[in-house]
Amino acid sequence: MRTPAFLLACAALALGVSIGANATAPAIDRDGAITGAALPRTLSEYGFFCDAAAQSPAEGVTPYRLNMPLFSDGAEKLRFVYVPDGAEVGIGDQTLLDFPVGSALIKTFAFGEGADRRLIETRVLLHRADGWLALPYVWNDAQTEATLALAGTRVPVTTPYGEQINYRVPNKNQCKECHGLQGAVTPIGPKARNLSAEWLQAFLGSVPEGADTMPRWEDRASAQPEAAARAYLDVNCAHCHRPAATASNSGLDLRWETGDPYSIGIDKRPVAAGRGSGGLEFDIVPGDPEASILVYRMASAEPGVAMPELGKATVHEEGLALVERWIAGMPTP
Repeated sequence: MRTPAFLLACAALALGVSIGANATAPAIDRDGAITGAALPRTLSEYGFFCDAAAQSPAEGVTPYRLNMPLFSDGAEKLRFVYVPDGAEVGIGDQTLLDFPVGSALIKTFAFGEGADRRLIETRVLLHRADGWLALPYVWNDAQTEATLALAGTRVPVTTPYGEQINYRVPNKNQCKECHGLQGAVTPIGPKARNLSAEWLQAFLGSVPEGADTMPRWEDRASAQPEAAARAYLDVNCAHCHRPAATASNSGLDLRWETGDPYSIGIDKRPVAAGRGSGGLEFDIVPGDPEASILVYRMASAEPGVAMPELGKATVHEEGLALVERWIAGMPTP
């Protein structure tokens, strides 16, 4: 639990005030930055952190983690949520938390460990009166500030697997490719089924039905192969491969709750995979991962073949192994 002294220090830092000094700075209008018409040029204008470099959240900003996270070239992700004081959070479709206007979701991507950790970008989702707005901020070399990067950028990084890549920070429009649903931007990560019951109890005051049902990534080896693989596909693929999303024309519906084997891809011929099919006939061939287009595309980093198309310059070998194990264990005719 935070101490009053910590909260005082945190608040002072958030306001740009040195405790014990006479200098003062204008108070940060966090709610105004989230809901106003302007696009804040720097991350510090939101006051989300009392120590940005350390990613220490300011008062009112709550960290969270997902049971099954989305893979982004092995980046460490630090997630936070802000909800206006007194506002209520509900439960929406697919147990997605329904955040009120004025809320913000904050996600920082970092590479490296310990003193070598470098913050690369922080993406924010702002819930304004006319809907959600996605904005990317890129950190400076000094790790003191992140600046709005509407056009995105490339940053050279070394992945946890030792690969040298040009990590891509998406531009503002590319954010819509993953967050687009029925033409509107929507959050995709914080679903009750993918959050721990303990965190939900503390954050919401109750645990919704269906919460905490997706296995944790750390427990993937001991989890049921189907549950672990379906959770991985839900988090990494279903934001596009579902009805009304950007890849709905594929006919694939990889959401956790989808029960129809054909919609998941079992014995399903691709609609328009082109060279992405690798000359294979079916998305998933029970008992034969190597004959499955799903595996072929996950195992590639080649543009035009690789899936997912965004946020992937490297193959996620552990995720690939998870899906291969599930397909290999499927009963065959």
